[in-house]
Amino acid sequence: MDIKEYFARISYQGSYDKPDLATLTDIFQHHIQAVPFENLSIHCGESIELDLEATYNKIVRKKRGGWCMENNHLLSWVLKTLGYDVTLLGSKVYVPEYDAYADEIDHLLLKVVLDGKSYIVDGGFGMVYQIWQPLELISGIDQPQTPGVFRLLEESGVWYLEKVKRKQWVPNQTVSTSHNVEKEVCRRVYLFTLQPRDIEEFRDRNAHLQTAPDSLFVTKSMCSLQTPDGVRVLVGWKLTEIKYNYKDNMDLVEIRIVADEEMEKTLKDKFNVTLDKKFVPVNTSRLSLF
Repeated sequence: MDIKEYFARISYQGSYDKPDLATLTDIFQHHIQAVPFENLSIHCGESIELDLEATYNKIVRKKRGGWCMENNHLLSWVLKTLGYDVTLLGSKVYVPEYDAYADEIDHLLLKVVLDGKSYIVDGGFGMVYQIWQPLELISGIDQPQTPGVFRLLEESGVWYLEKVKRKQWVPNQTVSTSHNVEKEVCRRVYLFTLQPRDIEEFRDRNAHLQTAPDSLFVTKSMCSLQTPDGVRVLVGWKLTEIKYNYKDNMDLVEIRIVADEEMEKTLKDKFNVTLDKKFVPVNTSRLSLF
C-alpha cells in the first residue's frame, strides 16, 4: 500500500508534510469527491471484506467505492500514515421511518485530535448527509457547510449528529420523490460515544449488513458521490442529482430513471465506477435515504 498511489486515486496534488487541519480538510474533500459511497458489491455477487489490503485494492487500484467500514478504515490508514492522531469510533444510525436509532453499532467513523482539539471525520456516510469538512467535537454549535448546517449535541457522554435541512426544488415532479417529510426541519443522522473501537469489532456487523434480508443494503443498491457543488445518488434505477443552495437557500433536485441498458454507462460516467461482475439493481425497501 502506497500513499502516493492513494493520492493519485483521489487526484490530490497538495502538500502533506504537515498534519494540520487545512491539509486534513483538503485530503478529505478530495476523497469524498473521488471515492463513492456504494454497496454495489452486494448486488453483483461479491463479498465486502474488512481487511485493509483488500479495501485498498478495491478502492485505490480498482477505482471502486465502498461503505463506511471500507472508506473510513482506508482513511484511518491514510491519516495515520501522515502522522495524524486517529481513533476509530462506532455509531448507531437513525432510521426516520422507525423514529429510532439502530439497536447495534452499524457505522464506523473517525475521531482526529489536532492541536488539542478533537474532530469527527466521516468519509463513509454518503448521500445528502455526507459532511464535507471535519466537524469540531463541540456540543450545540452550528457548523455550516456546503451541504447544509451540521450540529453535534452531547448528552451524558452520548453524542448526536444532526443536519438542518434545506427546502428542495424538484422540477421533474412526474418522477416520484423520496419519502421526504416537508415539515422535517432537522434530521438526526446518528449517535455515537467516544469509546475507541477496533476494526475487528465491526466484522459481525459487516457480515450481517450484507446478508440479512431486512438490511437496507440488501434491499437497496446504492451509489453516491459528492460533486464540487452537490451530490449524485443512484438508488436502484433512480438517479438523483442535487445542486446545493441552488437559489434562495434551496437545493435543486433532478431525478430520472435509468434503463437497464444504460446502467453500466451511468456508473462509469457519473461515478467513475466499472464493475467486474454483472450488476443487478435493487430497490425493494421503503426506507428513505433522503
